Amino acid sequence: MKQITDTILMVRPVGFRMNEQTAVNNYFQTKIAGDNINEIATQEFDIFVEKLRAVGVNVVVVDDVPGDDTPDSIFPNNWVSFHENGQIALFPMFAENRRKERRLEYFARLEEAGLKITEIVDYTIAEEDDVFLEGTGSLILDRVNQKAYCAISPRADEDLLIEFCEDFEFTPVIFNAYQSVENKRLPIYHTNVMMCIAEEFAVICLDTIDDKKERKNVVKHLKMDDKEIISISEEQMHEFAGNMLQVQGLGKKYLVMSARAHRSLNKEQISRIEKHCEILSSEIQTIETCGGGSARCMMAEVFLPKA
Repeated sequence: MKQITDTILMVRPVGFRMNEQTAVNNYFQTKIAGDNINEIATQEFDIFVEKLRAVGVNVVVVDDVPGDDTPDSIFPNNWVSFHENGQIALFPMFAENRRKERRLEYFARLEEAGLKITEIVDYTIAEEDDVFLEGTGSLILDRVNQKAYCAISPRADEDLLIEFCEDFEFTPVIFNAYQSVENKRLPIYHTNVMMCIAEEFAVICLDTIDDKKERKNVVKHLKMDDKEIISISEEQMHEFAGNMLQVQGLGKKYLVMSARAHRSLNKEQISRIEKHCEILSSEIQTIETCGGGSARCMMAEVFLPKA
């Protein structure tokens, strides 16, 4: 099993804006005035893709379809995950307008690129019961050690997480993670804003796990699997320093993050990351501000086997 891949699926936006349906429990979103938001977001997207391709990452870009009101389509990792055995998982989404993002025609592009799909495991019927599990936004997958770390939230249902783990043979590591919003501790909407697992290390905001037993359990699992734990503060998490993804470039590994996340890290954190791999960052300020997601959310890693 591999933890990282050199192939990424990304969706170029056509109607990007702040999504009012997700803002109800994504406290990272802020509205920006102006009628050229999508244009700026697309520029940020294209520069980011260029940077990934320049270091040898195989980025499969698909274009969103105009007119469908899919403001968050730039974040495909929430509705799909790709696995080494050829399986694809489709996930139930909290916001109704995000459900339109699931486009099976994108998979034809992956097959054209010489990849093999053996089965689609579809969990989307759970939406009928208002039960959600938003892909690798909710699930931080340690694919080598077959563990799925998940912070329970309105977008991550515990029973559905356990069902996914049984189907894909992962061990669930379940906890609650909170952020301070107007002096209240509220659930973090996606695990991947507070945690990232790379081959040899994990970047995590342990301060968000208020329950000491739960925090100890997460640390125990990471240590058991020989992950160096690089802690970030809640303030750094709000700069998207937890929203990172390690990828394989040409002969080198990279930890991919936004420029904002990169700026928030201190020298010690940077040097600890750079012991393992290089940092690749890109300016995606508009996407982060309106979308409430960052670099990791924009990349759906593809682990499908070659056909």
